[in-house]
Amino acid sequence: MEQELVIFALALAGFITAAKLAGYLSARLHQPVVFGELLAGLLLGPSLLNVLEWDYLALHPKLDVLIEHLAFLGVLFLMFLAGLEVELEAMRRAGKVAIWSGLLGSIIPVVAAYGVFAYLFDFTPRQAVFLGLVMGATSVSISAQTLMELGVLRTPVGLGLLGAAVVDDVLVILLLSFFVAFAGAGVEGPSLVSLIVVVARMLLFFVIAWALGSRFIPRLTHWANRLPVSESLMAFAIVIMMVYAWAAEAGGHVAAITGAFLAGLLFARTPYRARIERGVASIAYAWLVPLFFINIGLQTDLSVLFTSTEGRWEALVLVLLAILTKVLGCGLGARLGGLGWMDALRLGVGMTSRGEVGLIVASVGIGLQALPASAFAAVVLMVVVTTLITPVALRLLYPRTAAATAAGSEAEGTPENQEDGA
Repeated sequence: MEQELVIFALALAGFITAAKLAGYLSARLHQPVVFGELLAGLLLGPSLLNVLEWDYLALHPKLDVLIEHLAFLGVLFLMFLAGLEVELEAMRRAGKVAIWSGLLGSIIPVVAAYGVFAYLFDFTPRQAVFLGLVMGATSVSISAQTLMELGVLRTPVGLGLLGAAVVDDVLVILLLSFFVAFAGAGVEGPSLVSLIVVVARMLLFFVIAWALGSRFIPRLTHWANRLPVSESLMAFAIVIMMVYAWAAEAGGHVAAITGAFLAGLLFARTPYRARIERGVASIAYAWLVPLFFINIGLQTDLSVLFTSTEGRWEALVLVLLAILTKVLGCGLGARLGGLGWMDALRLGVGMTSRGEVGLIVASVGIGLQALPASAFAAVVLMVVVTTLITPVALRLLYPRTAAATAAGSEAEGTPENQEDGA
């Protein structure tokens, strides 16, 4: 038993170190940290080194299970933080650009994936739909960073991108909840009764969870903050997050990450939002989130893409479809929202990166056995490719001179510069 504990501690130390070093190198190369952490996982996994099969680590019979459990906690913390960052009032004020882009950018990938993978490849309708959900996800952190460097984050494109990302996240979570509810209930056919039962159970969970949370969480948060116990506020927030994650699956038959996301939305309505976000982020990004990305690599074997002709075609089509559906869907939505064609193209390209959100959705699919091994490897490859090409494409769409001009005008209008000028 003691040897297993030592092996477990050594594995955690090695995985976290590898993730952080790779994240640092990625940042130095002007890429998102998540990109480096994911590559570290791929390096350590069966795609290359396959460290879990090394003689010493193999002495621990359940090391992979323990890492997977910690990675699951990392996902919950990530979704809780995502909920904390969503401003419902801002969503209500979101312009047509954000709403149309987020809506079409989520739905078109699902429809396209179903049409292509259900009919051209040997995918079941269930697998094809879930693959579409993975493609419908988006992560705009790298896009926002790139637009900030170009000095155009505060332009209609930048603001529309940020708003569309919120709409996209919420919609993908809702669609994922429906999928998990139907999968968990074993709904295969269009039975009206089974459909009503599943939808009613989902809606009942959301209504009860939101009603109870809105009524009691703010009061209990004040109470927890006054307790003479170390970090009582943080402990309360984490407990509620875990309970909501459990209730989502046990009560609503929706994904646990939906419960964590909902808990984040509720805590965002309290005056302790910033404190909770800082505390949760410290715990999450120190070790649990890096372990999630490492675990993705440990579960992915990219060699299946090279040993199977069909696997290579699946990966190629998935990458191309992921790029085209986001650019067309979000771009068309931006155009319907009132942007010009060039700005609509820029917004569509900015929404292309899937990042951590796509991996979170894909990890749920693995748990549901909704993705074959080759498809999961193709998804990881798709995330890597879209994360790499998005900042490059955005820089190509913004001429250097125009970006410099925009950056100068934006700098002149910032509150900091106005204060300096005063």
